[in-house]
Amino acid sequence: MGTALSREAHERLSEEYTDLTTRGRVDIARQIEKARELGDLKENSEYHAAKDAQGKMESRIRQLAALLEDVEIVDEQPAAGDSVAPGTIVAIRYEGDDDVEKFLVGSIEEQPDDADVIVVSPDSPLGKELIGKKKGEVFAYHAPGGQLKVEIVEIGSK
Repeated sequence: MGTALSREAHERLSEEYTDLTTRGRVDIARQIEKARELGDLKENSEYHAAKDAQGKMESRIRQLAALLEDVEIVDEQPAAGDSVAPGTIVAIRYEGDDDVEKFLVGSIEEQPDDADVIVVSPDSPLGKELIGKKKGEVFAYHAPGGQLKVEIVEIGSK
């Protein structure tokens, strides 16, 4: 199964890919050419900065190409109060802790603007255990640091 993305995220990433492979590559080529005209490449910081930016952009293009090649589009976001599914934001409380943490079950590419929400993959130990659970359920899962007990406080959509 590929990465689960909402239609909105898929469109945004597709547009980013198209922009980087067209306008982005042309802009970087211009920056490199302009920097070359400044002279000696060994000590030309503009040239090295442009080449570095080109490398980062090409890395992002490869990342997007791989992601978009193996993607599963999730059309419907679950309604608040239903069980946890990819695309939902779930508030949980660890046993012995009063703080509530919010997690988005999904891809890092779905990261919401809310800085308080942590993205957790549906394939991670916590993500696998969250899928299908309902509000109020308490469960234990094996985290890298040992077994943790968790209560689902709230379930909502993005």
